[in-house]
Amino acid sequence: MATPRRPSPQPRYAVALYRVSTAEQGHSGLGLEAQQASVRAFVEREGWTLIAEHQDIASGKDDRRPGFQAALTRCRQLGAVLVAARLDRITRRAHTLSGLLEEGISIRAADMPGADDLMIRVYAAMAQKERELISERTRAALAAARARGAVLGGDRGWRPSVPPCARAAAQVRREEAERAAHRLALEIERLRADGVVGQAALARALNEKGVPTPAGRGAWTHTTVARVLALALC
Repeated sequence: MATPRRPSPQPRYAVALYRVSTAEQGHSGLGLEAQQASVRAFVEREGWTLIAEHQDIASGKDDRRPGFQAALTRCRQLGAVLVAARLDRITRRAHTLSGLLEEGISIRAADMPGADDLMIRVYAAMAQKERELISERTRAALAAARARGAVLGGDRGWRPSVPPCARAAAQVRREEAERAAHRLALEIERLRADGVVGQAALARALNEKGVPTPAGRGAWTHTTVARVLALALC
């Protein structure tokens, strides 16, 4: 009696979503072309078929974006994976991501290649909490600046010789850099666990996997790896 033939696995489809806010349009590393290259490389590595690409120029807090909604429609129609360069390119709302995962839509981010749906949910909740804390610290720093007599806001055509509350803005940038370093350090530790040692070897492996650098542009070098590890240990 012949052994029944097993059906071949169904191909996995992917739908890409790219997003920039109006302010981010010209910011290197956040542009649509950089996101497109990152997502396409990730989808190719996974062996999936990219069937559609959608984009928005809007805030990630607006879930009514036409590109976002069109991407969701395609995912629902074909059971496709929704892929973005970074999780916040899909939405900045943790409850929106949780709702999509509950609905059965699978979500992946190119800068977190090893993350499954559960990890995506955890990352989204952590990211939202971090944004809330940053917002609280920024408001506190602005209040302290006002108490010192600093002039904030006003005519945007005029700029003081010393930008108001530069210290608070610098603190926010440092915190963002540290969070990115911690996330990338996890990727480096996974490579080390797989037997990749040495900063030059780690840089080559990160480039081969298509993991974006902290700046979102250029290639990994041993110096970039060293800086990430140094920041992560701070």
